[in-house]
Amino acid sequence: MGRNATNKILQNAKKSKSDEFYTQLSDIESELKHYKNHFQNKIVYCNCDDPTISNFFNYFVLNFKELGLKKLIASCYKKQENRLI
Repeated sequence: MGRNATNKILQNAKKSKSDEFYTQLSDIESELKHYKNHFQNKIVYCNCDDPTISNFFNYFVLNFKELGLKKLIASCYKKQENRLI
């Protein structure tokens, strides 16, 4: 997607007052693939609005074993319900 296309999307979002922008899972995957060996036996802490929709949290859940993570922790300030992923 070119710069003009991206700018047009942002301008349209501004007009519609839709200002929620999240890092795409594909962007996270393409960047973190270079650091996979750095996560071995590490604890990852995700401070996010809602872990159920956080693409960073989802990336680490989906790749927990492959990355060799020791633990994944997420926190948020949203009212919690008794539901786990």
